[in-house]
Amino acid sequence: MVETRELKLDIERIGTVSALLTRPNHARACYVLAHGAGADMRHSFMEKVAAGLADRGIATFRFNFPYMEKKQGHPDQPAVAHAAIRAAAADAARLCPGVTLVAGGKSFGGRMTSQAQSKTPLPDVKGLAFLGFPLHAAKKPSSERAEHLAGIAIPMLFLQGTRDGLADLGHLKPVIASLGPKATLHEVEGGDHSFAVLKKSGRSNEEALTEVLDTLAAWIDDLA
Repeated sequence: MVETRELKLDIERIGTVSALLTRPNHARACYVLAHGAGADMRHSFMEKVAAGLADRGIATFRFNFPYMEKKQGHPDQPAVAHAAIRAAAADAARLCPGVTLVAGGKSFGGRMTSQAQSKTPLPDVKGLAFLGFPLHAAKKPSSERAEHLAGIAIPMLFLQGTRDGLADLGHLKPVIASLGPKATLHEVEGGDHSFAVLKKSGRSNEEALTEVLDTLAAWIDDLA
């Protein structure tokens, strides 16, 4: 049985946003799942990840960043995003006591989580998992957005499509190598920034997402 609860997340000195806790019976872990820059916590990708992880015995805590809650066009400043992530991690730890707690998310949400962790470690969070880390802007390969990752001490999982236009593997692979054993890269062959694959690949988007979720669940179990 899986329960999804509608919640409110209070962010100190900023305000209140909507949140969702999806928790299966006897969950062994909880993933604080932050959304990407252009879609909120209820986007179909986020729903599929939450449902797929629940099927694997892992809870998810989703939330809206303040700009998305207010339906503003531009993402929040990093300090605001970091505060939202800290509040979400604290609530997830309170609501899911005694399980393995990990954090991260889709694109922008994952990058903001890594920045927050690099500044001050998120209490109780044992690892960070990125669903398409946005290493650079489209068609502008670089690795500047990854400089802060060196300051993170806990394990990190990078789930990246080989066709991801925001993470050229020629730049990403050296970054991950430089981080040493704390960083793991899993390449989804033919996947784009959301792990969608071309028809000629011979497999479906659902099969590619299953690979992502199986890999993530196994990595979380290894943390425990």
